[in-house]
Amino acid sequence: MNQVNPNPASGGAGPIRRAGFPHFVSMGTRWMDNDAYGHVNNVVYYSFFDTAVNIYMLDHGVLDYAQGEVIQFVVESGCRYFAPIAFPQTVAAGLRVARLGNSSVRYEIALFVGDDDEAAAFGHFVHVCVDRRTQRPVALPAPLQAALEPLVVADQAAVGA
Repeated sequence: MNQVNPNPASGGAGPIRRAGFPHFVSMGTRWMDNDAYGHVNNVVYYSFFDTAVNIYMLDHGVLDYAQGEVIQFVVESGCRYFAPIAFPQTVAAGLRVARLGNSSVRYEIALFVGDDDEAAAFGHFVHVCVDRRTQRPVALPAPLQAALEPLVVADQAAVGA
């Protein structure tokens, strides 16, 4: 697999490797994920990204999507594809935080097939915290910030991103 670094801000080139991600969520592909070309359709990759981020937040008690006063809106997303994924493969979603701002978070997610060391895809989400009622930006709640700090990777070039 010949990958070009999808994050020019990191200053490096080369494959996206597992070592660059402090947390992983494992997910199975489903028969219905495959498209007419015999691989997982591109929209499913975004579902993997969203699931990885939300499982992490749920596991750390910082996501109350039904009644929380602060919710997160996706304001930016993107994905680079390097190799196909297909049913019945298992995907390991590597999760990290590239930027933890006052009201926003940039999550970066790499999808690895099985035990592969090089990512099949690399994507990102930018979430902005907003007040549920006013839908205006607010500061990241302290518990969310504390839960995300272990995912912050300061020097992505050094960890294969």
